Amino acid sequence: MFWPMFQLALAFAGVAVLGVLAVRVGREVGRFSRAVADSAERIGRAAEDLERAATPLAESGGRLRRRSGASGE
Repeated sequence: MFWPMFQLALAFAGVAVLGVLAVRVGREVGRFSRAVADSAERIGRAAEDLERAATPLAESGGRLRRRSGASGE
């Protein structure tokens, strides 16, 4: 009777360990998903800032191109 009870205790301990690990993995996945969302938001803000900063430069480049193209003809 000892061995069946021992095997049952080992099985219960194994399931308990798997449960604890599953909870830890779930928490890490949640933390990772929040980090990915934060990074995506920061990348979006950086892209908007870059677009805002590049707009005046593109407009001045267009004016220079039109000016140099008109004088070159």
